[in-house]
Amino acid sequence: MSGAVLVAIAASIGNLLQGWDNATIAGAVLYIKREFKLQNEPTIEGLIVAMSLIGATIITTFSGAVSDWVGRRPMLILSSILYFLGGLIMLCAPNVYMLLLARLIDGFGIGLAVTLVPVYISETAPPEIRGLLNTLPQFSGSGGMFLSYCMVFGMSLMPKPDWRVMLGVLSIPSLLYFALTIFYLPESPRWLVSKGRMVEAKQVLQRLRGREDVAGEMALLVEGLGVGGDTSIEEYIIGPANEPTDEHAAPSDKEQITLYGPEEGLSWVARPVKGSSALGSALALASRHGSMVNQNVPLMDPVVTLFGSVHEKLPETGSTLFPNFGSMFSVAENQPKTEHWDEESIQREGEENYASDNGEGDYDDNNLQSPLLSRQTTCMEGGKDVVVPKSANGSVLSMRRNSSLLQGSSSAVNSTGIGGGWQLAYKWSEKETLDGKKEGGFKRIYLHQEGVQGSRRGSLLSIPGVDAPEEGGEFIHAAALVSQSALYSKELLDQGQRPVGPAMVHPSEAAARGPVWRDLLEPGVKHALLVGVGIQILQQFAGINGVLYYTPQILEQAGVDVLLANIGIRPDSASILISALTTLLMLPAIGVAMRLMDLSGRRFLLLTTIPVLVASLIILVISNVVAMGTVLHAVLSTVSVIVYFCCFVMGFGPIPNILCAEIFPTRVRGICIAICALTFWFGDIIVTYTLPVMLNSIGLAGVFGIYSIVCVAAFIFVFLKVPETKGMPLEVITEFFAVGAKQVQAAKE
Repeated sequence: MSGAVLVAIAASIGNLLQGWDNATIAGAVLYIKREFKLQNEPTIEGLIVAMSLIGATIITTFSGAVSDWVGRRPMLILSSILYFLGGLIMLCAPNVYMLLLARLIDGFGIGLAVTLVPVYISETAPPEIRGLLNTLPQFSGSGGMFLSYCMVFGMSLMPKPDWRVMLGVLSIPSLLYFALTIFYLPESPRWLVSKGRMVEAKQVLQRLRGREDVAGEMALLVEGLGVGGDTSIEEYIIGPANEPTDEHAAPSDKEQITLYGPEEGLSWVARPVKGSSALGSALALASRHGSMVNQNVPLMDPVVTLFGSVHEKLPETGSTLFPNFGSMFSVAENQPKTEHWDEESIQREGEENYASDNGEGDYDDNNLQSPLLSRQTTCMEGGKDVVVPKSANGSVLSMRRNSSLLQGSSSAVNSTGIGGGWQLAYKWSEKETLDGKKEGGFKRIYLHQEGVQGSRRGSLLSIPGVDAPEEGGEFIHAAALVSQSALYSKELLDQGQRPVGPAMVHPSEAAARGPVWRDLLEPGVKHALLVGVGIQILQQFAGINGVLYYTPQILEQAGVDVLLANIGIRPDSASILISALTTLLMLPAIGVAMRLMDLSGRRFLLLTTIPVLVASLIILVISNVVAMGTVLHAVLSTVSVIVYFCCFVMGFGPIPNILCAEIFPTRVRGICIAICALTFWFGDIIVTYTLPVMLNSIGLAGVFGIYSIVCVAAFIFVFLKVPETKGMPLEVITEFFAVGAKQVQAAKE
């Protein structure tokens, strides 16, 4: 996974530049005031500091939609250019007005980086380490602040510190960022798939994953093109095809799903658990597998319960769903690639051309070709459609002629791992309408093993009401999210076109319409927006700005300024050094968070650290209300601030951005991220400009009291509304939101 790690590190330099800028202006403003005589012009002074915030807010309003249109990488390139121009103009600024312009341009670069770097990392990182990599922006930002404070501190010791040089140095690291975005960073594979550029997406994935076989993840990315859809939850018992399933499984051959492996004659049978159709609610998994505690909590969001039920049963080792099954896409990977499934090479003038990748329309009984991401052919046998998949890389699966793939009584399913213990499969399903006509459709299935693979008896005992016989044999209990494939169009079927497997609609055709605003009205998207916007608002009002504002005063009371003065450091330099030390304390805590983000999870870290934030703020309130000795007051305040900073950067600092980059569908991810980022920037502006007013009206104790109440509200919101997303593919996360949201909607009706 080194490719994805290095790409994430390179992308997070944009956040390092943001932290660098924030720290530099905090130190440089001391000298800017003197040169331009702004001691009696607090409005101009405030504008110099806040202009970058204004610029970030302005550009965020359209950055999401533009990134969905032109791509993530061009926007990161633009961010590096804006950083460079802003630093260059600040280096040469002759007056306040040019300085304000430079700060505005710099803010444009900050807004693009803060909004899009988490999205870019989420779309390129594998699910298993996505949380770790998406904590890098927080680490880079704090690291940039520390390095900048060190630079400004060193320059402040000079006889005549030059604020222009302090601010202009930003142009040097921005050149490095520009070079990396141009020559090293690839485009997001998910964005490429959303535009039908399949060949490029495959090449990027191969580079990021360090392997040739990425067809399974390609299939997942294609399925991520869908927004909404009628998703149901089903449960299956999966076992070898040559052994009978349990009597509690549905006996009908019509309901049997056969999964084929890469070896001749190797197949598994999946049958729905009896009564699974009655378990179609979003709470099916939770009600059957142990999340009853959450369900009994009033106002608990079904989405939280649903995600929790999956993580309760997630195998610790990340085992594959089908033992010895292998990747359905790895067969004959080294065969010559004769087909480029890309928007530039669409040949769908007739169904025969569309069905064949190599221009060969012949069907060989003894060589069925493996799934999935390709144009497919449909054969007729016994009056029923039997799907004969053919892969984009021309790989071949050798199957027996008499296998159930070639018999109309069974549905062919091809499966592959997609990360986080999930597998992707497909089946052709038919149902009879009220007027007696048969209506079919290609279904996409996300399968997840419930429990750990073992003996038939050991596996099935975990299912309530199933008595497992004594004989041996391996069976697996799996949960499934079943929905229509993103590449199957019922509208085209209604127009009389025959289905051509899941690739009835080519990805470039599915992506042509691009993001539309009505997609934001899908229940799953609206539900995810509620979570994203809510947690961004609560983060801003949790008190980080107030504590940062108060830190120099606290450390002054602790006697740090006296100590520094005794060793010959001037007051200006002392304040900068104090800020550098404060930032340095954050880095180890962020390192711990990076380690825990994919082990303990985002939700766990939030629920663990927010109570500590509340306790720290309450201690700060008490220390400012209750009369106590100077030493005791300084000790309590200093410890509380340090603990607050460390816990904030472990939880409430990075996690809102991580969650917002994970919970939206690919087609509208940029727009939704922009909405959440706008919430962040507006909240930042409100908190920044109301803090002095609140300090004058209710005092420091009152401000910290309000912040502690907000943190309590944040804990309740996280507990009831924020699910655990660790280790899950982005496309599966969005499906869960869609299922849970529709169940909430149905309950209200």
